[in-house]
Amino acid sequence: MSRIGNNPVAIPEGVTVDVNDNVITVKGKLGELTQSFDAVEVKVEEGNVLVTRSSDTKDQKAKHGLYRALVNNMIEGVSKGWSKELELVGVGYRASNQGQKLDLALGFSHNIVMDIAPEVKVETVSEKGKNPIVKLTSHDKQLVGQVAAKIRSFRKPEPYKGKGIKFVGEEIRRKAGKSA
Repeated sequence: MSRIGNNPVAIPEGVTVDVNDNVITVKGKLGELTQSFDAVEVKVEEGNVLVTRSSDTKDQKAKHGLYRALVNNMIEGVSKGWSKELELVGVGYRASNQGQKLDLALGFSHNIVMDIAPEVKVETVSEKGKNPIVKLTSHDKQLVGQVAAKIRSFRKPEPYKGKGIKFVGEEIRRKAGKSA
């Protein structure tokens, strides 16, 4: 991870980065994110964010790459944003949303209604003959991933028929069924 930590993070136009007392704040056109850090030093120089460590202990090496990656994700999030797409594979599986409420019909006796965090925009696409798709977008990469993982956990893809909620582009390892 230390090789990743050595790379500087370029700050694009329209993004401001402030570092005060072990807290880094990144502001951009899509929002604002903060992250506390320890065991490393973060400096803003000449349009770049530099993450440095004071020693070569195992803990500091690990955190060096971690905080550099987190800062990079924050800067990319407030400038471009992050998105994840989930596909519902299965007969009768449906998804719809009213504002921040996501309504999923996944073959259970009742529909699952989930309140989505206000920072995450949710959109559902249902075309005839294609599987329904749930699109999640936000400036916070961790939050998008967490919400997507929660939705996927309602009905994980199974290996025999491939039914369930999967990420778009995800390959599901298939198993052979019963042999006659």
